[in-house]
Amino acid sequence: MSGLISRLRQLRQSDQAIAASVRATLLESLYASPQSLIIGAITSSGITGIVAYVSGNRWLVVCALAIALVAGIRMIDALKRPGRAARTRSSKNSWAARQEFIYRAGALGYSALLGTFGLLTLVHSDDGVLQLLAVTTTIGYAAGIAGRNAGRPWIALSQLCFASLPLTVGLVVSMQPLKMALAAVIVLFVVAMMDITLQTYGVILKATLVSREKAALAEHHAAVARRDDLTGVANRTAFREQFESRLQALGHGDRRLAIFWIDLDRFKEINDSFGHLAGNALLAGVAKRLDTEFGATGIVARLGGDEFAVICDVVSQTEAVAKGERIIALVEQPVHHDGRALCVGASLGIALAPSDGIDADTLLKNADLALYRAKESGRGQMRFYEPLMDEKIERTRDLGAEMQGALKRGEFHLMFQPIFDLTGQRILSCETLLRWTNRRYGAISPAEFIPIAEENGLIVVIGDWVIREACRTANDWPKDVTVAVNLSPIQLRSTNMPTVIMSALAASGLAADRLELEVTESVLLEDIDASLAALDAINRLDVRTTLDDFGTGYSSLSYLTKFPFQTLKIDRSFITDLEQSPASVAIVQTVIELAAKLGMQTVAEGVETQAQLEQLRRTRCDAVQGFLLAHPMPASMVMTMLAGKDVKASGRS
Repeated sequence: MSGLISRLRQLRQSDQAIAASVRATLLESLYASPQSLIIGAITSSGITGIVAYVSGNRWLVVCALAIALVAGIRMIDALKRPGRAARTRSSKNSWAARQEFIYRAGALGYSALLGTFGLLTLVHSDDGVLQLLAVTTTIGYAAGIAGRNAGRPWIALSQLCFASLPLTVGLVVSMQPLKMALAAVIVLFVVAMMDITLQTYGVILKATLVSREKAALAEHHAAVARRDDLTGVANRTAFREQFESRLQALGHGDRRLAIFWIDLDRFKEINDSFGHLAGNALLAGVAKRLDTEFGATGIVARLGGDEFAVICDVVSQTEAVAKGERIIALVEQPVHHDGRALCVGASLGIALAPSDGIDADTLLKNADLALYRAKESGRGQMRFYEPLMDEKIERTRDLGAEMQGALKRGEFHLMFQPIFDLTGQRILSCETLLRWTNRRYGAISPAEFIPIAEENGLIVVIGDWVIREACRTANDWPKDVTVAVNLSPIQLRSTNMPTVIMSALAASGLAADRLELEVTESVLLEDIDASLAALDAINRLDVRTTLDDFGTGYSSLSYLTKFPFQTLKIDRSFITDLEQSPASVAIVQTVIELAAKLGMQTVAEGVETQAQLEQLRRTRCDAVQGFLLAHPMPASMVMTMLAGKDVKASGRS
């Protein structure tokens, strides 16, 4: 008995210590089976009503009516399905406190009435059957309480006492040995049921706590799975879920939903120059600013790499412009890392819902199209989606489909632009230029079809054909004239590139040192180690390599020592300014002198005026190329020029 009292004291302390949310969960267990409560209420009310009616005692009748009334109220309360009122954590806790008071009042009142009814029956009736009905009904109710109400043990134990102890009093006052023995049994029954209730409560409480811990852990894992590890903002999965939720909640009023697709400008330069740790710090800093500014009312996510997205409500396109400008300003603020100020810019593509789409897929596609157009316009730009962008994509898809069989249909052909010595009279080399005349679209600019070929992977097959055709054509030229072929990034790092080159040289009979392969600085920026390995492999075949468009990259001078180039092509942007800009003259002169010291030849491309040519002669450039001397031409015209015809006249024509 002392052990039971000790456990009751511990119960009071532990019950006060449990969290309100756990208490609410335990309280919900009281309503888990409303059917059993209703059945018990109906049967108990029915039996007490029968006993009262048969006995004819007015006290029993009044008590039976009170039992029926309370039973009805409890059945109504059980049928309210209180779980619906507890949908949110804030309402759940307040509901629990209120509902526990209601349930306790009804339960204790009902059990006290049943116990009182049993006592009155024992005192005011001599009918053994009626007494048996009253006692068994009350004891049966008390037994059921131990299991049904174990989630809130004080309610269960209080009902057990309120129902059973009045019976004990009624049996004892009769002073009949058998009834007094039954009273002792009921007392023992109460003690046993208390123990059962406490044990059941312990099991329920432990299961509830374990369940909540698992739920909290699952919730934590779900949150982690939807958060970008590096920046802490939402990742692509969470972004998609939240975006779709915001779209569903978008009403029919004046509010619009704006999606800003953000791409960081010059981010690769940061990674290449200062390392990935600096790049990571920059991404984290940008994400933190965006989240601070827009995270409270909108959605901020990192979609991968250096791409972010921001979703927020706007009233008009003007407000979207203002927020876009704010995003660009936030991104442009320097991020300090390891004593350096890291700076990037941002290009933005903007789509508005519902005008630009009502579903997530359409809006994301349209924002991406707008971002593509913004990046085409230069750094630090933002563009709204326009339906014409879809036409561009449709044309790109059609051209990609047409390209699949273009090589077999013979739609590709080569043009050649000669490269001259400084006199402009002798051809040193010819640059190979790929042209495409499609059966549906006619002549298509290389600026349009080359990116498509790179995207769909056909550039390798087409590029291999260009190398073979260029070698075959150049083999008919004089032995001192070389041929130059441009390589795409995908071609350069293709594992079978050396095999393709050797095969083309063997099939054509062209000497290896008469083939030059040109790459641009942008190609080298994408993967320096892979590019260096590829160029070394090409040079080991005695094939020459040329750095094209020199001066348009980010770290041009470093390439001259890192990569094994034999020729340097000075970008046309410097040549164009030779007549007006002394700075361009100084830069070109410096590059030529530096290249000479490093054992490289120099070619100035984009020569269009006689004044530019004269200036280049003064700088002692090795070779020149441009419309002043010759336009791109078919192989047959190159042969005519090499045969000794008027070079300038042929070129200008």
